[in-house]
Amino acid sequence: MHHHRLLGAAVAALLLCGGAQAQNAAPLPMPPENSLKLSEIITKIETRDQFRYIDEIDWQEEGYYEVTYYTKDKAKVEINVNPVTGEPQ
Repeated sequence: MHHHRLLGAAVAALLLCGGAQAQNAAPLPMPPENSLKLSEIITKIETRDQFRYIDEIDWQEEGYYEVTYYTKDKAKVEINVNPVTGEPQ
């Protein structure tokens, strides 16, 4: 029985230490306050010539959206989009 108490205390200590470490992590990079809404950026992309569908959108730490979409002729297009202007960089 004593062994189970020690094991429980050790697990609890590890869990508490893990939480303290997470609080010290750097904040995740986010788009600037004056960014367009993602829906506005998507709308701009959807109006591009031969657009068919968006496959993926990822926020990059360097400060832009990486967008992958396909055209009607099945071409894959990857562009980096400025979050403030919605235009390719």
